[in-house]
Amino acid sequence: KTYFNAGVLQTSDGTADGLTQHGYWTFLRNSFPNSAEAVFAANYMVNVKNYKNIAVISDFSSYAAGLAEAAVAEIKKAGGNVVTYAKIKADSQNFTPVLTNIKSKKPDAIFFAGYYTDGGQLRAQQVALGIKADFIGGDANDNPDFAKLAGSAAKGAFIINVPTPDMLPYDVAKDFLKNYKATYGKFPPSIWTLMNADGMRAIIHAMEQNNSFDTKKAADYLTSMTEPIPGITGPLQFAKDGNRIGSSYMTFEIQADNSYKVVHAQ
Repeated sequence: KTYFNAGVLQTSDGTADGLTQHGYWTFLRNSFPNSAEAVFAANYMVNVKNYKNIAVISDFSSYAAGLAEAAVAEIKKAGGNVVTYAKIKADSQNFTPVLTNIKSKKPDAIFFAGYYTDGGQLRAQQVALGIKADFIGGDANDNPDFAKLAGSAAKGAFIINVPTPDMLPYDVAKDFLKNYKATYGKFPPSIWTLMNADGMRAIIHAMEQNNSFDTKKAADYLTSMTEPIPGITGPLQFAKDGNRIGSSYMTFEIQADNSYKVVHAQ
């Protein structure tokens, strides 16, 4: 609201769906909404993996709870069975009580909608407790520290997120990766910084096309484009409410060396 009152454009990589429901023309979401990820996750778990019983976990943040609630609704809509929806206190580190209760439900899969700082430890403790269910982490688990926190238990865990730049058919994405690696000697560690970079690129593009620094003109341009801008995280296009249009999710399986293997794409 502060940015809106000041007329300052704001882009955000990962946010709760509610932020685009206030009519703030200054707000643009670079990542896809929870609802899009929930549809993909539910289809993957119910129709692709054929899980019969699914446990859903989130923390109490608006982002994680929003994703979890959307996932629960979509799982049920797809004909899946949610055996429990549990919440954890972020950064509490000991998730044994919640996991012990989940173990009694005998789920085939655990979908975690929270952040990697808890996700890695959840996965490690799940394995330590002998819970055989597959672990599927939402997009906020896509961080190298997930595997560090999970240790050897990271192998076999699944993460859902958008494609990395090397998987996109855009020269701008491939050139970005090449230049990044040439400069830093490695690939970007997380998709989220790239989401923010695309947000900045979108604003710069709008101002260049308008030949103006007027933020309202830039916002109007971005929310009325008929063709997307090639991005380093996929095609960039925004709806009138600031939501990013479209979705392009993938499921990655973490390998023994902590690398990702694509096991399902939309």
